[in-house]
Amino acid sequence: MSAVANPATVGECLRVGAGFSQGDRNWIAEQFATLDARLAGFHADATELEVSVKDREARGQKVTLECWIAGRQKIVTTSSEEDLHAALNDVRDDLRRRLNDAKTRQEPRHNKHLRDIPQPQGEANESEDPARVDAETA
Repeated sequence: MSAVANPATVGECLRVGAGFSQGDRNWIAEQFATLDARLAGFHADATELEVSVKDREARGQKVTLECWIAGRQKIVTTSSEEDLHAALNDVRDDLRRRLNDAKTRQEPRHNKHLRDIPQPQGEANESEDPARVDAETA
């Protein structure tokens, strides 16, 4: 895999849409910070995220997170959780799952068998410290 010169981050790519103010952007970006590792494989100038909420803090609120990455289909995740914090976590986790699924689908088929072969487990050497062997297997 080639390294990306300008990797995407939530802080760089996130826009707040309807229902959120620009003041909400920082704490939302903090909630979504765990997506940075997943987004790092994409160029920042070709990646966009937008989060919006309909009927904020009302009984039927709906949080939507949209992700655009150049050369890929748009990914839309939604949550109807009543708690705004829980809804943001829900859409974040769903986006992470969908990005992982999309990556798996795009991997070359001829490499798939390499992922399916279990790696051999090395047997403990008698000369090794038993406490260390136990710590490694724990």
